[in-house]
Amino acid sequence: MGCFSDESRERTLKGAVFYDLRKMTVSHCQEACAESSSAGGLSDLARGEQQTPAAQERQRALGRLAEQWPCPDCNSECKGEKGSVCGGVNRLSVYRVEELRAGARRGRNVIYRGCFRAPENLTDTFPASLIQPNLTVETCSEFCSKKEFPLAVVRGRECHCGFPTARFPLGRARGRARAAQPELLSQLAGKYDDTRCTDRKFLTTKSKVFVALSSFPGAGNTWARHLIEHATGIYTGSYYFDGALYNKGFKGEKDHWRSRRTICVKTHESGKTEIEMFDSAILLIRNPYKSLMAEFNRKYAGHLGYATDRNWQSKEWPDFVNSYASWWASHVLDWLKYGKRLLVVHYEDLKQSLIPKLKEMVEFLNVTVTEDRLLCVENNRDGNFKRSGAKQKDFEPFTQEMKDLINRYILTVDEALRGRNFTGLPSEYVPR
Repeated sequence: MGCFSDESRERTLKGAVFYDLRKMTVSHCQEACAESSSAGGLSDLARGEQQTPAAQERQRALGRLAEQWPCPDCNSECKGEKGSVCGGVNRLSVYRVEELRAGARRGRNVIYRGCFRAPENLTDTFPASLIQPNLTVETCSEFCSKKEFPLAVVRGRECHCGFPTARFPLGRARGRARAAQPELLSQLAGKYDDTRCTDRKFLTTKSKVFVALSSFPGAGNTWARHLIEHATGIYTGSYYFDGALYNKGFKGEKDHWRSRRTICVKTHESGKTEIEMFDSAILLIRNPYKSLMAEFNRKYAGHLGYATDRNWQSKEWPDFVNSYASWWASHVLDWLKYGKRLLVVHYEDLKQSLIPKLKEMVEFLNVTVTEDRLLCVENNRDGNFKRSGAKQKDFEPFTQEMKDLINRYILTVDEALRGRNFTGLPSEYVPR
């Protein structure tokens, strides 16, 4: 919308304020404002801080924005994105946050989980049930949601509600086809969240072991934190501060990273000094092709968005690959060299075998968790961290020159892992 004046004594936009003093970007601000505003609104960037006005404040804010200033007055570079502008001294760069289209519904959709064999005793397995002629998926989902159960299970005109349990785990689907036989059930993830694993807290006494959750950017660190927090019930910390993640429930973001009140600490750092500060580490590794694309998306569209075609076709993309590909390799190599006690986890293995791999991670963190809690985590596995919006069409952003560069790093890292008696990289990393 332009560059506007702002006064410290009388802020132009008076909504909630979110700070990210290290890596603020335009898309980061817009994402936070879109999540915080109930009906759209405005976002402004003022030297690294974000403001989101409430809906009733919007009209007053527009009035205060009457005095627009020349663009050169907004001359502070965004901390997280070189070349972009984040306001200036007593100046705001203001953007509009789009409202939902008419008729669009907020909230969670019903997700089809698959076809399952019915347990022997339906009454013991599912605490609530409904029998209704011409039963629909929506009716069953709404019924279970009102009863505060996260799963809705349909068989003919029967609707059953419950939680994932050892008696009825999510990992035993017989296929994706809708159930047509009496001994089979169609299972749906309803609109009510499974709350058995959402309670979290800080450690009451300082941890004796200082554990890193280390990864290259774009390797799924935020997702791994979500899984660890919900499995253990303890917050994770961060070497950085990300206001958007704090607003999503990662309360450890505001805790000092050396407080030892968190179960582990997110870091993308490498190098001898940074690594030797930690007593042990979970080293999360992801296919560099996927990591590079994920980090490029985050850089230009926030945690949950996608970079535009224009971004991919710009000079920034080849420059990004040339710079970041070597970092992907050096990050792993440094942690293998200087890490005192390591658990190596491949993102692809965690995604494929969630509960077994999460058990390994939790045991490494010296925490005991129940089977039901792990099943609850599996039910909430994605959290709020799947990218939304129009997904990129299948395309090949990597030139042959880029592939040759990345493939050399893959072979180097694979050899280093095997040299330390760790499992080599998954087969899908095999050079293209």
